[in-house]
Amino acid sequence: MYTNKDLRKLLIPLMIEQVLTSLMGTADTLMVARLGETSVSGVSCVDSINKLVIFLLASIATGGTIVCSQFIGKGDKKNTDEAARQVLLASFGISLVLMLFCFVLRKWLLNIIFGSVEAAVMDSALDYFKITAISYPFVAIFNSAASIYRAGGNSRLPMLISAGGNVLNIAGNYILLFVLHTGVSGAAWATTGSMAVNAAVIICFLRFKNNPVDIGRLYMIRPRFRLMLKVIRVGVPTGIENSMFQFGKLIVQSTVATLGTMAIASNAVVVALELVTSMPSQGIAIGLITVAGQCIGAGRLDEAIANIKKLTLWAAVVLFVWNWIIFFFTMPVCRLAGLDEATCALTFSVMLLISIVKPFLWPLSFLPPNGMRAAGDAAFSMITATLSMWICRVGLTTVLCRFMGAGLTGIWCGYFLDWAVRSVVNVLRFRSGRWASHKVID
Repeated sequence: MYTNKDLRKLLIPLMIEQVLTSLMGTADTLMVARLGETSVSGVSCVDSINKLVIFLLASIATGGTIVCSQFIGKGDKKNTDEAARQVLLASFGISLVLMLFCFVLRKWLLNIIFGSVEAAVMDSALDYFKITAISYPFVAIFNSAASIYRAGGNSRLPMLISAGGNVLNIAGNYILLFVLHTGVSGAAWATTGSMAVNAAVIICFLRFKNNPVDIGRLYMIRPRFRLMLKVIRVGVPTGIENSMFQFGKLIVQSTVATLGTMAIASNAVVVALELVTSMPSQGIAIGLITVAGQCIGAGRLDEAIANIKKLTLWAAVVLFVWNWIIFFFTMPVCRLAGLDEATCALTFSVMLLISIVKPFLWPLSFLPPNGMRAAGDAAFSMITATLSMWICRVGLTTVLCRFMGAGLTGIWCGYFLDWAVRSVVNVLRFRSGRWASHKVID
């Protein structure tokens, strides 16, 4: 049974990792912003696509966490090891396909999604995209290996490796941007290089014989389709959900692009800050998959239900406190980024609105689905999230911004309604108990 001490041991490194990653991402954005609003706008556009790919790859890792954690809870070491190998193989293969697709068709993708942006913004985006696409296989390897460690309850090592990679990224940004003056391509190489280092280091650690999960020799890994199907069956709905979620953000970003360069630059900072506010609670959400998965694998459904409720409450409390801490840094961050006064004022007003609304809606939108997903109930969450995203985020923001002139505030009102709808549906689904009838492993 998970005690509060066990939960803190698992969750605190996850929370720290998520916060450090988002803070480094914000620092990355601010450093690029020093090159001018054109550069940060171009990077912001590409990051929307990159996040779509990263979320898709993370979903395969999530499927691996669920399957491995259930086998660990059941005490099945042989299938735990084999499932870990299949996660690495599937994730790496998918990442290669995505890398080639985005690298070859980068200009077409950017024109389709952001065709209305200024020519200078598009040039920056193209430079950044062609390099960061190379990082996809490294992201896949790190996410998959990290998910294997987390399934076994070890979240500390992935945190340390991720933190080191983030520091390397910032150092690379400083040298390439401000010493060598390489422009946005320098930021792209710093990101790609740090991802490569992360992947290499975690694979080296995963090869140690004293790990609870043994992947064996990498060149000996072969497809085991029956077991891979278990991973994919949970991971694909999660991937579709995350991909649709990010794809919706891309469409919203294309709406933001119609509002002008000031709105694009402001939204880039808002998105970076809002991401930071989510990260501690997101760490709890990630840990919940391991906790619920191990409980369900061991046949302790009551304990899984209790932990889903407990960790959702913990996430809400943490989000409330952290959200307001970040809010008070909004104006210093804007000035550090070199934004003009009008852009700073717009950013401040949107962040105030987010700080008021988000703590009450976000936790129920994201925590219970992860607990239910750990039981294999991934399809329901996919359908709910996809419908809510298209109707609220995409539909409402399109109407408010393109036809009613609501501006950047209208964009975030669509986000709020999406969170509200998902919260209601998730509570009803959780209370029904139907999510617990699924079966992931034999």
